[in-house]
Amino acid sequence: MQKSVLEKINRFTRRDFTEDELYIFSVVLCDNDVDRDYECFTDKSLEKLSELFMGKTGIFDHNPSASGQNARIFDTEIEEDLSRVTVYGGVYRCLKAKAYMVRTDENRDLISEIDAGIKKEVSISCRVGKRTCSICGCDREKTGCVHQKGKFYDGKLCYDMLSDITDAYEWSFVAVPAQVNAGVTKKFSDCRTTGFTSDRDAGAERELRREIKRLAYFTGGKTASDAVEISSRGMNFGELVNLRKSYEKLIRKSSGVRAELMPVEDKPEDSDGSAFSMK
Repeated sequence: MQKSVLEKINRFTRRDFTEDELYIFSVVLCDNDVDRDYECFTDKSLEKLSELFMGKTGIFDHNPSASGQNARIFDTEIEEDLSRVTVYGGVYRCLKAKAYMVRTDENRDLISEIDAGIKKEVSISCRVGKRTCSICGCDREKTGCVHQKGKFYDGKLCYDMLSDITDAYEWSFVAVPAQVNAGVTKKFSDCRTTGFTSDRDAGAERELRREIKRLAYFTGGKTASDAVEISSRGMNFGELVNLRKSYEKLIRKSSGVRAELMPVEDKPEDSDGSAFSMK
């Protein structure tokens, strides 16, 4: 462990701790992509949250009890992945943090569960001052809006952009986070949570995701295809394979024939006559 890391941690302790006394792990707190609630943080919001979450405590299920405190953030960083884009076409960015725990008999099982990937998903609690509709630009906090999150208007997904962050309260281990990419990571420099380690593996994942989008199109058109792109973002390779099989089974059942994937140049027409293309 680098000396600078211990120095950062000991800013929050009453006495200086040694490396052997501490357990350190990395976690993605949130990102700038559209989440399961059809909301997303702006890039400026991530920067503000990076400041506000310094020193914040980690608990369970957002239960504000001192007995549930288990970790504390001692460093934060905004990291971007230029090879990845958000639902709305922006560069993917995430807020990462380093957290520490003191090794004790009481939290030995928790540390083992974190290492085993059982305790992984996290969610944050903060105060948002502005929720901007992606369709009309209305601030829902002040005037309300007729557009419904998760629905499409003229082919554009409706979601809320979260900004004007004024406070950050805590981060929690949860079972199902709103943000599919939020959770403990294997290393601090790895913003992607797919677990792929080579260009070949990453290419196989991208192709599999394209196949799933195409199959979803056959079951429900462009709306279904766009929806599955969002809902499958947190899935690993095995889960994606099972999802593809489910769509293939559904199509065979409804049509009585084996589903065939369209070549890229043969693009089906959407209901409005515009060409449907995979991204």
